Amino acid sequence: VQLQASGGGLVQAGDSLRLSCAPSERTFSTYAVGWFRQAPGKEREFVATITWRTGVTYYADSVKGRFTISRSAAANTAYLQMNSLKPEDTAIYYCAADTTLGSPTYGLSHSKEYDHWGQGTLVTVSS
Repeated sequence: VQLQASGGGLVQAGDSLRLSCAPSERTFSTYAVGWFRQAPGKEREFVATITWRTGVTYYADSVKGRFTISRSAAANTAYLQMNSLKPEDTAIYYCAADTTLGSPTYGLSHSKEYDHWGQGTLVTVSS
């Protein structure tokens, strides 16, 4: 399964962006779709995740109240609505899917949990 992330761009602090993540094929076994980001010189970090069937969401503390993750089963697409963007949100944003059967092994905030990754989309927030 190939994942395609899109929607990144250059915005000013306080602006909003919506990222999209669509797989190349419908995967009925998807357990969760998550967003991670990696800023220059930093480790990849968890941003948000959503369980595909039940819609349960989890967020990193740094984005709670500003970012909203959602999914459309009909469109087979996950979204990350990012509001009140800050310069420290500047990063490459990656979407990932956990399609392994059974309960999470590492936890949905851990990158090892996800077995399919997209190519990333760049978000740049200027001050």
